[in-house]
Amino acid sequence: MRIENSSPILGHPIDRPLLGPRKAQSRVDSFYPGELFGISRRRAVRARVESHRIEMMRVVVVARRALRAHDCLEYLRVRSSESQLLIGRVRAYGLRCGGCSGQRATRRPSDEKHASDETQDLLAIDSFHFRALIAQIRPQQQRRATVAKDGTRTSHYDFDLPADRIAQHPTERRGDSRLMVVNRATGEISHQRFADLAQLIPAGDALVLNTTRVFRARLLGVRDNGTPAEVLLLKHLEGEEWEAMVHPGGKLKPGRVVRIAEDFDVEIVATTQRRTRVVRLISRLPAEDAIEKYGHVPLPPYIERPDQVADADRYQTVYANESGSVAAPTAGLHFTPEILEALSVKGVRRTDVLLHVGAGTFKPVDVENPADHVMHEESYTLPASAAKVLNETRENGGKIWAVGTTSVRTLESALDDDGIFREKSGDTRIFIHPPYEFRAVDRLITNFHLPRSTLIMLVAAFAGYDLTMRAYQEAVAEGYRLYSYGDAMCIVGD
Repeated sequence: MRIENSSPILGHPIDRPLLGPRKAQSRVDSFYPGELFGISRRRAVRARVESHRIEMMRVVVVARRALRAHDCLEYLRVRSSESQLLIGRVRAYGLRCGGCSGQRATRRPSDEKHASDETQDLLAIDSFHFRALIAQIRPQQQRRATVAKDGTRTSHYDFDLPADRIAQHPTERRGDSRLMVVNRATGEISHQRFADLAQLIPAGDALVLNTTRVFRARLLGVRDNGTPAEVLLLKHLEGEEWEAMVHPGGKLKPGRVVRIAEDFDVEIVATTQRRTRVVRLISRLPAEDAIEKYGHVPLPPYIERPDQVADADRYQTVYANESGSVAAPTAGLHFTPEILEALSVKGVRRTDVLLHVGAGTFKPVDVENPADHVMHEESYTLPASAAKVLNETRENGGKIWAVGTTSVRTLESALDDDGIFREKSGDTRIFIHPPYEFRAVDRLITNFHLPRSTLIMLVAAFAGYDLTMRAYQEAVAEGYRLYSYGDAMCIVGD
């Protein structure tokens, strides 16, 4: 049996495999070389047994936190066999009980029995502590096993995803994606094409689009010594200064310069409290022109290829307007001018909002309780014209369809306490996860998202946790393409 270095079971790395009897024997020999005799050897044996006790108790404590007692017990069982070998070494060497440190021990039955009994007493004390601790683990483990997953913990959002389900390229033609339709009222799941979306949205409903535009935020260059470096621009501050993420972070300290091109440098100015950088763009060209000329499309990290010419168009919605995002509002990538026109002809009212998507959208939730997660901040704008359309839609009994999680966050952040939409701009850190009562959105069009992400938690809050995870399982089974360049999901029903 081996516990890997990266094993999440015990929550910490184990630096070596669990030992079988033969390897454990050689390990004991290495701990106690032949030049140690007499009482010094006896103390060494006691010290080693004591280290066993401390280490095994540490493992038990970690296992209690993880509530995985069976892994802990197996680990302790094998480690206990090592301790039993120590007793064998005591008997083999016939250790003395005192008085002659540094001298070779004389094998006497009384000495051997005393040392061996003393060592076994230590192990008996260990066993008592272990049994007491494990007795506490088992009831917790049994209680935990009876609790059904309900979406209130981050680990509830794990799911198996074959690598070939992650879309590395967009479909050949925009709008050719598949569309999973999930009815949260009946629990029914059906499969259609995104081009058929106009058949699902009734006349008089409102469709909310995020018109942010992705800019070429990824700058690739070299440091002074010629080694590669990368700067990901996040947000314009003032003048030629931007907030950015850099790599390698440990090397790019204030005062360093990254050469992007002959006429384009990036100077590191300062480090922010959240460990990003303030950088200054230095170029003969206007900063926006230099970024457009030399920057790269900031594809998500799970797209394992460099950006290509086609990405400049396909990683952008057809209605993108105002530059400021480092990631696309991907649910909107499926729309074509023809689909938008068909919706307009049918009588679906289009309304535009703005939320600039930051790099934090890809950050997984790394705490078990989602409430402890620190949400990234993004700026949004709800124009007066959009507020007017949304209020009229509600007054006339229509439904509000949000295209993407960014539109959801904008609307839920902007809606006033009295349930009225008004013109508003600001920054939002809203984190929507179960349980959550939606006030601004009635229907949702979205892509399939990463495990343990804030985005899948938002979807679960809207559709219900069980239905969401069932939909994801069906998507994998049915061969859907997932993530930014993947297929879409439409959640309907009240």
